[in-house]
Amino acid sequence: MKFEVLQKDMIAAMKAHDKPRKDAIATLVADVKKAAIDAGARDDITEELVDKVILKSQKTAKEQLDSCPADRQDLMEGYKFTYDVISEYAPKMMSEDEVRKIIEEKFSDVIATGNKGMIMKTVMPEFKGKADGKMINKLVSELCK
Repeated sequence: MKFEVLQKDMIAAMKAHDKPRKDAIATLVADVKKAAIDAGARDDITEELVDKVILKSQKTAKEQLDSCPADRQDLMEGYKFTYDVISEYAPKMMSEDEVRKIIEEKFSDVIATGNKGMIMKTVMPEFKGKADGKMINKLVSELCK
């Protein structure tokens, strides 16, 4: 995701007077800017950094949604809307079948060792930001049996 796309969508939401959408995107823009400053890349914001921040924000929004009390319908709707907006910008995650195929093809020699810790250490950099870590852990556990 390009940072400029986020900014243009925020401006479009402002022009359309869509305050909830603008607020959700503005939060993403602010988080990306903060992460860029922290990384020392204030002027050159990479797509990788933007995707990383979006995934982190999506995870936070999901946690808010999951921890919201059921009797607070007003909060639940706000959290759900924010999560949906962030999800629109999140990079597409790989399916379980795709991940299994890549692990079996590229890392067959490491899987043969049966050492789950070593396998995870080798496999995780390949899927960073592309697949869910819990799913990868489950697949590696299955392959180690």
